[in-house]
Amino acid sequence: MSRKWVNILRRGILGMFIALMPLAVSAEIESDLSEAMRSTIPPPKLKLSSWLLMDAATGLTLAGDRADTPIEPASLTKLMTAYIVFREIERGTIRNDDTVVVSEKAWRSEGSRMFIEAGDKVRIDDLLMGLIVQSGNDSAVALAEHVAGSEEGFADLMNQTAAELGMVNSHFVNSAGMPHPDHYTTARDVTLLTRAIINQQPDHYAMYAIREFTWNDITQKNRNPLLGRDNSIDGVKTGHTRSAGYCLVGSAERDGMRLIGTAIGAKSDRERADAVYSLLRFGFAAYEHHDLYPAGQKVVESQVFKGAAQAVSLGLSEPIALVMAKGLGKNLKAGVTLTDPVLAPVANGQTLGTLTVTLNNDELLSRPLVALQDVEAGSWMTRLSDTVRLWFH
Repeated sequence: MSRKWVNILRRGILGMFIALMPLAVSAEIESDLSEAMRSTIPPPKLKLSSWLLMDAATGLTLAGDRADTPIEPASLTKLMTAYIVFREIERGTIRNDDTVVVSEKAWRSEGSRMFIEAGDKVRIDDLLMGLIVQSGNDSAVALAEHVAGSEEGFADLMNQTAAELGMVNSHFVNSAGMPHPDHYTTARDVTLLTRAIINQQPDHYAMYAIREFTWNDITQKNRNPLLGRDNSIDGVKTGHTRSAGYCLVGSAERDGMRLIGTAIGAKSDRERADAVYSLLRFGFAAYEHHDLYPAGQKVVESQVFKGAAQAVSLGLSEPIALVMAKGLGKNLKAGVTLTDPVLAPVANGQTLGTLTVTLNNDELLSRPLVALQDVEAGSWMTRLSDTVRLWFH
């Protein structure tokens, strides 16, 4: 059997799998939160093939269903295309004001378009507007060719990046999201990608909130139906193919808590918008985010014997942030256990204690407390004096 027919069969099998997959209606809802941390408020009942709600800061799944089911990403693919282009801009390999000569392949792109013409010289920042605001397949191909020399080479870069981001159930073969049997992702993976965009590229993420863009005298509105529905919503991307259905990733921030909601396989543009909006509202109503301790900041001070300094600041090498049902935060408590005595010399990063966080007297987590600076050994007189002090310590 020829490779062409193998691909046609594989595409048909994936399409039938997605189309025939039962719609998810809150059967076994998954969550990264322990039972003690979960809200008693139930998530919305959604007639979707898969969905996920994630806390952007921690990456914790608050609720989800069939989040690892393979899907055709359609134009959600452009999240990865934009992520790579923004990353290359930050690395200095390309610049916003670089001009791209539009190829015939880019010009001939089917589906949604920015309406660039073959031979046009278009700035990268304009192509990004066409990619994100107008969801242009032509701009996706033009950017891919400029970054990697070819769309095929860019697809290799997409897959390398997916692996780096932990998108273990994704594979890309093109930059725009055109259907292909080897082009797929999952609700979880596309949410992880969106989280990376928000956290790693905050300045660029602002582009996802732009409402319209004009190119070639054609004004097109942002396809995200959530923009304008709620002032807290500021992105991110739609996708649609006949087999994948209507898909949407949306994000919003309220009171210092940012959530990402992903809906896959809706029956209409309105249904996908309502689904993500209901997920975001559920998340904000049911949960609260607590940034307890940042990394590298003093939590407690410990006495030091025989050192050039009499004390050392202790803190955490990694931040501690928690998500829990609304109202539980008042029941959080923290305690420390310190190494005693602490003798110089002390090295920066040396473990000298433990921080324990409890909820209703049940331990949630414990983390090592480390020295935040070096403490050198003291003079011979200090060491002698502290030797005597230690007899009575």
